[in-house]
Amino acid sequence: MANTLKVLFRGAATTSSATLYTAPALTTTLVTSIVITNTSASAGTYNLLLNDVSLATLVPVPANDSVIVEPKQALNAGNTIKGLASATTINFHVTGLEVT
Repeated sequence: MANTLKVLFRGAATTSSATLYTAPALTTTLVTSIVITNTSASAGTYNLLLNDVSLATLVPVPANDSVIVEPKQALNAGNTIKGLASATTINFHVTGLEVT
């Protein structure tokens, strides 16, 4: 088995649900950390779903601040992380461990 610690997604949120990561075939992924950063002078919100099950809904992110989520959740091959936010000034940084 190979274990690869990696960035699963890094980028700006969209205002409609978008897939941030899909676990590759023959892989189990442990999601270790999700940092949500708001680069705007106005507060915003975000939603996260793990395999289409809500993990966070309309969670506030203060202006020019970050929120850290440490879900420690396993995703099987084909499972997804999806996200959206109230503005594109909110960014997601998702890290995890892929086990093949």
